[in-house]
Order: sequence, then C-alpha cells, then structure tokens
Amino acid sequence: MPQAPSTPASKSSPLPGLLLLLSVTTGLVDAVSVLGLGKVFTANMTGNVVFLGFAAAGTPGFKVAPYLVALATFFLGALIAGRVGQGFGKRPLRHWLTVAALIETALLWIAAIVALGFDIPSLKPTIALFAIITLTAIAMGFRNATIRQLKVPDLTTTVLTLTVTGIAADSSLAGGNNPNLGRRIGAIVAIFAGAAAGALMVTHMGLALPLLVAGGVVLLGTLICVRHPAAALPHGA
Repeated sequence: MPQAPSTPASKSSPLPGLLLLLSVTTGLVDAVSVLGLGKVFTANMTGNVVFLGFAAAGTPGFKVAPYLVALATFFLGALIAGRVGQGFGKRPLRHWLTVAALIETALLWIAAIVALGFDIPSLKPTIALFAIITLTAIAMGFRNATIRQLKVPDLTTTVLTLTVTGIAADSSLAGGNNPNLGRRIGAIVAIFAGAAAGALMVTHMGLALPLLVAGGVVLLGTLICVRHPAAALPHGA
C-alpha cells in the first residue's frame, strides 16, 4: 500500500524547528517590553491582565494605558492573522508562512527604528513608547493566531504554563510516557535563551538591536523552513 504524503505537522515537517526559533524571539520581545517599556508584555497577555488589575487598584508603578493598548493591539494582530489564515489555509504552507514572516518582521523592524530615539529610564518620548507597544503587540498577536491555526503540539512559541504542566503531568513519575519531552524542554530553553540574550542587549545596547535581531530570526528561519518539501503542501494535506 502506498504511503500517505507527510503532513506539515509530521515528524518530517520543518515546523517544529521553526517554532523553536520563534520561541527564542519571544524571549527577545519580552525583554524589550518588560525591561524597556515599563513592565508591559507584548507577547504574553496573561501578565498584562494581572498588571492591569494592579493598575486599576492604584498600585504604584503600574499604569492602565500601556496594558490596555497592548491588549487591544494584540487582539487586532490576532484578528488580522485569523483572516490571513482563512485566505491561505488551502494554499501551499510556504505561501502562508512567508506572508506571516514578512508581516511580523516588518512590524518588528519598524519598532526597532522607532526605538532608536527612545529613552528607557524616562520612557520618553511617550509617542514612541506607545508606538513600540503597538507594533510589537500586533506582531505577537499575529504570530500567536497563526501558530494556533498551525496546531503543532507543545509549541505555542509564547506561553510555557501548559508546557511545564505537560512535562510533569505526562512524566513517568505521574504514570505517563513523556510524550514530546524533547520538544517541550526545547521550548523552555528557547524562550529562556531569548530572554537572557534580550536582557543583555536591552541593558547594554537599548531596544533597537533585540527588535532587529528578532525580526531577522523570524525572516531567516522562515525562509529556511519554506524550502522543505513539506511546505509545498497545504497545511494538514
């Protein structure tokens, strides 16, 4: 019996490798937003909801506006990605991934340009602060929605809570068989490495460099990924 063609989510797929690279860029973006934009997340919205609660309670050091902007623009990015996914879902995966990478890279590189004139200690100019939040949150919302549609197990690229839970709950100690253990650990290491590298860049060189690097990794990783034969198929074909 002839074998069925491999799907993009199979072991021969380039997607897991690409998503691990994207996880590294999440650490970079989180370093920019948390360390450089006044304790706001643009890749992970759970933290913003918690911080928004702090701000609403009048806690010193937390302001409502940045968190609302991050949440709203992340939502916008996810909404756009949903529409893009509907349009590209039946076309070759490489078309979908290339368009997504170009959009995300453009947003991150524009944010890098804006960041050139931004002062981290004073969070000034204010227009630059909100521009960087907006651009990176749209990019990360777009990415999250795209990854959600690709449905690669254990690689969300931005959130690790379920990953850590899965490692424990599916472990031998819990009576499980450790499914996707390497992938799960890889996701944790990738975000950790990106965050550490991003922190060094932000501390010593400002916000522009980590944003520039993040966009470059997204674009280069995707261009390598789409050369894989599996990327010639529609996702899930």
